[in-house]
Amino acid sequence: MGWLLGWIIFGGLVGWLAGQLTKGRGFGCMGNVILGIIGAVIGGWLFSLIGFRVGGPIGSFITALVGAVVLISIAQMVNKK
Repeated sequence: MGWLLGWIIFGGLVGWLAGQLTKGRGFGCMGNVILGIIGAVIGGWLFSLIGFRVGGPIGSFITALVGAVVLISIAQMVNKK
């Protein structure tokens, strides 16, 4: 159960920061948490696709942040239409 709380906190932090980096146009607290967690998975997938490997907590944070920024940017483009 502790890992779930850790993922939510990590996802919330990443989602909030990604929302700030994308001009503060996030999707609310819960939306940013969800996008942050999904972004972590997408970031890992994108980095592995280009052959870039990172390790440790800082590498995981950067990977998740890149994925969340990409995901929020795509969601904003879709939401505008």
